[in-house]
Amino acid sequence: QVQLVESGGDSVQPGGSLTLSCTASGFTFSTVPMVWYRQAPGKERELVAQIDSGAVTTYAVSVKDRFTITRDNAKKRTYLLMNNMKPEDTATYYCFAFIGGHDYWGQGTQVTVSS
Repeated sequence: QVQLVESGGDSVQPGGSLTLSCTASGFTFSTVPMVWYRQAPGKERELVAQIDSGAVTTYAVSVKDRFTITRDNAKKRTYLLMNNMKPEDTATYYCFAFIGGHDYWGQGTQVTVSS
C-alpha cells in the first residue's frame, strides 16, 4: 500500500534552516510528482512546493527563493530544504502524492519558527 512518512520537523529561530524528508513506498516513486503542503493553525492547507517526475519544480510565492524541493528516486525520498525561515513558516508540513486517481497524505511533521 502507498505510504508517505515525513520527518525532520523541529523548532528553529527566525533566519534558521531546516530540511524535511518524505520517504515513500508502495508505488513507482520516480514516475509520480511529489508535493509539500503546509497548514498553520486556523488556516487552510496550502501548497508549498512541487517537483514532477522530470525534477521540474514550482513554489508558492511566499517561499520562492527560500525553500528548495528535491527528490532522490533511488531512495524514494523527497526533501524540502528551508532557509531564512520566518515565523509565518510555522505549520504542520505534509507530503502528498496523487496516484491512480487517489490522494495520499503523510501524517505531517511540525515546524515551529520562533525566537
